[in-house]
Amino acid sequence: MEKENTVWKLVSDLNTKKGITEIVINGPKSIFVERGGQFIQLNFTITKQDINQFISEVAEYNKKVCNAENPILDGNLPDGSRINVITEPFASGFPSISIRKYIRSIVDFDSSPGIFGIDPKWIEFLKAAVSARMNIIVSGGTGVGKTTFMNLLLKEISPAERVVTIEDTLELSLDIPNIVRLEAGSKIQSSDLSVRDLVKNTLRMRPDRIILGEIRGGEFFDLLQAMNTGHDGSMTSLHSSSATECINRMETLFLMSGYDVPYHVVRKQMSTAIDLILQISRDREGKRILKTVQEVTGMEGSNILSQTICTYEDGKLVSTGITPKNMDKLHHMGALPMDFFNN
Repeated sequence: MEKENTVWKLVSDLNTKKGITEIVINGPKSIFVERGGQFIQLNFTITKQDINQFISEVAEYNKKVCNAENPILDGNLPDGSRINVITEPFASGFPSISIRKYIRSIVDFDSSPGIFGIDPKWIEFLKAAVSARMNIIVSGGTGVGKTTFMNLLLKEISPAERVVTIEDTLELSLDIPNIVRLEAGSKIQSSDLSVRDLVKNTLRMRPDRIILGEIRGGEFFDLLQAMNTGHDGSMTSLHSSSATECINRMETLFLMSGYDVPYHVVRKQMSTAIDLILQISRDREGKRILKTVQEVTGMEGSNILSQTICTYEDGKLVSTGITPKNMDKLHHMGALPMDFFNN
């Protein structure tokens, strides 16, 4: 790749700066970085020729096409950062580029003390939840760190397990031997497989766990079937601002599958499949935090029941005093002490 290109130079220079989580390019002089939850404009100029060359090289690197017929590109940069491109005329006057930085320093919970505002006690709980094969939804808004948080959870999966991951763009990080990584959006333009196609196929691949990068549509129906038929310990993320909204959004996504299913049946499937909703957010200073741990406990009439296990208050996670319904499972499979919630 042409290193004289000003866009590549900018990205390379910003790689050396700490705390930058996002780079956005809106125009020749409209370039911003996100640090600590705030956008800061840079005094930097790029040319349209350089931006077009950059887009072309990124597309080639990802073995994809970005042109008038394919104006949106999702992919990765060589350093692992995620990139989204939308070209003219859909972006007015200049291509729009968003780069979500890959944070190398975060390896696992143990080597990242205080990550997401989680103290050792609640790290023990999260590790137990993964070991106990809880089905987990990581919920949060844009840029709060859903993928980073999922990667932390995935580090706790036993290397003896077989895992299949499904993503639009490869971002998840698992260091286990028996893993299959599937990427939707074919590299061969004539044969395009959707996330939903891949989820359906995954059920034939004998996975212990299915990890879906993010749910956005009808594939949630197929994931729920998997969660309800023996693939315990599966995980995905979803864009929502609270655990309550997360449940409402999941209902909507379920119905996008195209099946004419009554609401109470939808809710019943969700209530038996999902164990925990981990809500990621930002505090007032812009720091990424685990805001709440919500346990889905079942149904009452046609309503899904849930309870808050802990919540973020005054700079730390605090127990609500509620013992999880799945405490026996957390104890026997996750080695969580039975008196964990009494202390």
